[in-house]
Formats: sequence, C-alpha cells, structure tokens
Amino acid sequence: MKAQVFRGVNQLSYEDIPVPELSPDEVLVQVRVVGLCQSDIKKIRYPLYEPPRIFGHETAGTIAAVGNEVKNWQIGQRVAVMHHIPCMRCAYCLNDNFSMCDVYKNISTTAGFNASGGGFAEYVKVPGHIVRSGGLIPIPDNISFEEASFVEPTNCCLKAVKKAQIIPGQTVLVTGAGPIGLMFVMLVKHFGAKAIATDLLPSRIEKALNVGAEAAFDARDRDLPAKIQALTDGMGVDVTLLAVPSDKAFFQALDCTRKGGKIVFFAEFPDEMEIPINPNTLYRREIDLMGSYSSSYRLQSLASDIVFNRRIDVKALISDRYPLEKLSQAVEMAIAPTSETYKILIYP
Repeated sequence: MKAQVFRGVNQLSYEDIPVPELSPDEVLVQVRVVGLCQSDIKKIRYPLYEPPRIFGHETAGTIAAVGNEVKNWQIGQRVAVMHHIPCMRCAYCLNDNFSMCDVYKNISTTAGFNASGGGFAEYVKVPGHIVRSGGLIPIPDNISFEEASFVEPTNCCLKAVKKAQIIPGQTVLVTGAGPIGLMFVMLVKHFGAKAIATDLLPSRIEKALNVGAEAAFDARDRDLPAKIQALTDGMGVDVTLLAVPSDKAFFQALDCTRKGGKIVFFAEFPDEMEIPINPNTLYRREIDLMGSYSSSYRLQSLASDIVFNRRIDVKALISDRYPLEKLSQAVEMAIAPTSETYKILIYP
C-alpha cells in the first residue's frame, strides 16, 4: 500500500509499505479521508518524534478486514476512527483526565512503524483495545466520509467548551479564526452563547461572521478591548478560547476577559516560549487559566451526535482537498495559508 512516511524533520516519503497484519482482536480500515491537523504539522516540522512514523489521526473509512476474535464489526462498514482510547481505570481516568492516561498516550492506530495515528496511508490498523472500547464509530448512511472525519476534532474543541463551562447567554472571545477557531465559533453558538472572533486575515474575519460569530475584529485593532467592553455592557467576555499560540493573543485575552472569567489555552505554544505575568493580575481579578489538550472519551457520543446530526456545519470548514501523494504540498499550504485556506483534507 501507499503511505506518507515521516523520515525526519520536514521529510515525508511517499512509499510502498506492507499492509499491516492483523492480530485476532484487531480491525483493518481502508482510509477514505483524513484531516490534516495542526498537531500533524507540528510533528512533521519539529524534532519531536523519532522516525520512521506515519501520522494522521482524523480518519474515516471502510472496514477492510477483521480479526477472527472481533465481534460486532463486519467488512464494508463505514467508520470514523478514534486513534486513542483511555483505560478508564487509572487515577487520571478516574478524575476524567483521559488524555493523561498512559494507555491513551501509548496505544494508537497504526499503518506501520511506531504507532502514531497512521491515517496518512491507504490502510490503518485499529488495535484490539480501541476496537473493544468504542474507538470505531459507525457512520450513518446520510453522512459523508468527509463529515465523519470531523468527529475527532469536534471532540477536542467540545472538551475545551465543556471545560470552560460555557453556558447560554455568555460571551466568548475566540482568538484565531482558522478551522479550529471557526469550529469554536460554531460550538459556542450551538450551546447558546455569543462568540466574538479575532484574526489577522480579513477573509477569516468575514468567515467567522458567516458561521455564526456575533462580531469579528482584526486582532491588531488597538481598540479591541474597548469594543469588547461595549459589546458586553462594560464587563468583558466570560471566556476566552486561545486558538492561536500567540503571547500577544494571551495578553489581549487578559485585557478582554471579565473579572472572574476564564482563559483556556487550546493551541499548543512553542516549548521555548515563556509568558511573564504578574500573579496579582489573576489574584485580584480572579481569572482562571486552564489548558485543554486532545479529546475526552466522555464526550465521544456528544461529538458524534453534533457531527452526524449536522448541529454544526463542518462542511463549511473544508477549503482544500489533496491526494495522499501531495501531502507535502498540503502541509506547505497549511503553514502559509491563502486568504481562503481553512480545513485541508487528504485522500489516500
């Protein structure tokens, strides 16, 4: 089969490799579409993982083979694939910190080499733990593979929304109106709150308005805090979701978030970045800082419901489609987006 193998920093090799062999409790999925995620790009561009590996984890496809011990799954079924499932027994899982679970971190879907998602290949193997524990999600007949590939990123965004306890009537600032920021705007609106978005690109500012933002501004607008005060009766927003790894965005969030509000770090910042802050700013204003990383097993059914019942329009986020052999070009597009670049999908 064909696969894009990570051979080193910024080195993707389009290769012929063996189709993964199945153990009795495993399932093989033919990948029909896989989303290109910012975390994939980070893994390709920086020396974070030893090669060789095959990345890609926002996967939807068709079951191509099942091990002889697998029950309730048949060849030909259309499925969305979750690449991590927690153990549900460790101290992290018992505290709902599923993404900290060692099983969650270390058992993953694979197309070969060290298990790393494996979606950037024609076939991906789903380990028995993931098969048994809800990691295969049936796709309804009326839902496309493209839409189904959004279940995993929807779960990740949904986790941040739930962690921030966003409720109807609140106002939420979303910094960055790329595909993740736009999904946040949709989810905030879905849950009855009002979204205000910022970005540097005029087209993305307009796109945020089109998908449901109450207002959208240029992130460089020096009057942004005053404009947000005007939109929130002088209070500031209840929650800020940081969807871009920018220290400027963080300080902007401090200026725009109300006393007693929350700031959620969703985008991953460069490891070398440090942000100086006077702790009294948090103390006196009672600002909560929190991080939200990866997905939540507890929200898997809700994420599926939101996508499969089209409670948000994930198709509106798709801008570009590339064949697997052109993954490198897709990565370059994501690094230097045009004014119309949003979500990029890959087709093995």
